[in-house]
Amino acid sequence: PADNGIKVFAKDGYKLPLHQQKDLEQRLKRSVPLGCRAGGSSRQRHDLLKVYEQGLLLQLEPGQGRRLRVILDLCWGAATSCAVSLFEQFGAAVTILHGQPDGHRINVGCGSTALDLLQQAVVDQGADLGIAFDGDADRCLAVDHRGQPVNGDHILYLWGGVLDRRGGLPDRCLVITQMANLGFRRAWMERGGVLEETPVGDQHVYAAMERTGAALGGEQSGHVLWSQHHSIGDGLMTALQLTQLTAKSGRSLAALVGECFYSYPQKLTNVRIIDPQAREAWRCNSRLRDGIAAAEAAMGRDGRVLIRASGTEPLLRVMVEAREASMVEDWSRRLATLAAAELGRPGPQPS
Repeated sequence: PADNGIKVFAKDGYKLPLHQQKDLEQRLKRSVPLGCRAGGSSRQRHDLLKVYEQGLLLQLEPGQGRRLRVILDLCWGAATSCAVSLFEQFGAAVTILHGQPDGHRINVGCGSTALDLLQQAVVDQGADLGIAFDGDADRCLAVDHRGQPVNGDHILYLWGGVLDRRGGLPDRCLVITQMANLGFRRAWMERGGVLEETPVGDQHVYAAMERTGAALGGEQSGHVLWSQHHSIGDGLMTALQLTQLTAKSGRSLAALVGECFYSYPQKLTNVRIIDPQAREAWRCNSRLRDGIAAAEAAMGRDGRVLIRASGTEPLLRVMVEAREASMVEDWSRRLATLAAAELGRPGPQPS
């Protein structure tokens, strides 16, 4: 709830550019006398929810979901508006977790940021799969029948393969972000695919899709964008498409994911850095740069380090990826501790 916010769209239906979002945030922080307000109006269109539902259902083959038992974790958020209706119309047998809208409990120990309860429910109830949404339902993650998580890399790989086989993936190109797993990258390129990498953020993904003509892109966190549908991530669309491709395969989601790629161990550690200037200028710290270089030299081609400042929280995110989990743990600890010491806080916060 502490991170709840709003999204603003321009009249063309696209998100405001980042510089306009920042300008708007600065304006909101200033106290504006009520007498200065001018212009504008508002309208409520409750009928648009049905229009949206029908648009999603038209992308599906009727009845495909009948064979599946699905558990949905709606995390008290936006997905409570129509997720049950959509999956039931698709034909799935649905069980709901955290199914009422409650802004005080959104993402609190549930949803795509905390899969534990969904994993346990899927195993205990013998469901075929589970889907967890985030608060605004623009992304989702999945859980297979064994309770194992399925992230955005797996979803992109599976859905990209479906589109590729039916000629719906121009140049066999997927748009990914810096966080995409090395195993995913190598597997997609080995099958003749092309990858376009962007910084983290669905706006960057969509910009690259427009520039390259790619039909599909997304993030490991579960944001997936399909140019046939819209310019932003849609967790409900992603969940329905993943459920459909699982149903049509006649196999379990676990079996499908098992044939995707070897996922390199990854660890993301959040280091709390209060000073925004220090956080943004981490590249200027020579000791941290030397530490990164040492890690990359030790891991060679089978590993990498990615450090970035969070755009929404006072955190520096340190990601280490390698073929061997022990190396990931070792270098994650070293680099997070170094970043904390150099940039101003005595200790990392594992994520």
